Amino acid sequence: MQADCSQMTQEWLETSLGQALLQQEARIVEDVLDGVFGEYCLQVGLWGGRRTFTRFTRTQRCSLIAPSTYGAPCAVGETHRLPVESDSIDAVLLPHTLDYSDRPHEVLREVDRVLRRDGRIIVLGFKPGGLWGLRRLIPGAGIPPGADYLISDRRLKDWLRLLDMRIEGSSRYFFRWPLPGNKARGASRWEQRGQAWWPELAACYMLSAQKRVSTLTPVRPVWRRKPKVVAGLAEPTTRNISRIHFDQNH
Repeated sequence: MQADCSQMTQEWLETSLGQALLQQEARIVEDVLDGVFGEYCLQVGLWGGRRTFTRFTRTQRCSLIAPSTYGAPCAVGETHRLPVESDSIDAVLLPHTLDYSDRPHEVLREVDRVLRRDGRIIVLGFKPGGLWGLRRLIPGAGIPPGADYLISDRRLKDWLRLLDMRIEGSSRYFFRWPLPGNKARGASRWEQRGQAWWPELAACYMLSAQKRVSTLTPVRPVWRRKPKVVAGLAEPTTRNISRIHFDQNH
């Protein structure tokens, strides 16, 4: 079932609407990653091709972990149980990963665990409302199959703050009707107007945050339990993983 969902998502991304979304998100991620350096960058969840976003990383190494490897070589693992050593990652990218997870708290807890001090998290997500909130009223409209767990950017900000993360940046984007055949002539003009005049109608959002290490012991939410320590990227174990692939950026 999971493989079927991944294939249907990939087919949706190959439509004109999906390709336009990927192109815009690639530009957004490139801008966000421009100032992120370090040793490791980790993408959790497959969205588009394997290098749709990882080609923009400035870290020494980057890797991709996803529940399914449809169409791309990567490490196979559960997004809420990462086969990664604690405090070992400089940046984590979640491209619509939470949209497909029924365990968003656990995914964020794992991200918090693997991030190093001052590490960054970048999240791309579909807005539950906005222009695409009307998709149920339009025959043939809809977001990719399987994206059934949408979280608003406001709620996600609250969750990240509970993990003692500092919100660095946020934006809302993609102002097109959710129709697969929509070629959206003059899309750049509508995008500019949407950003300026009606950001609430955007289909998607981007959030970036930085992990903070407090000198005091914070009061954590109940759902943030300390997980077990597992092996790192350099020496992966068999915990939800079959193989792992690194890209050398330098």
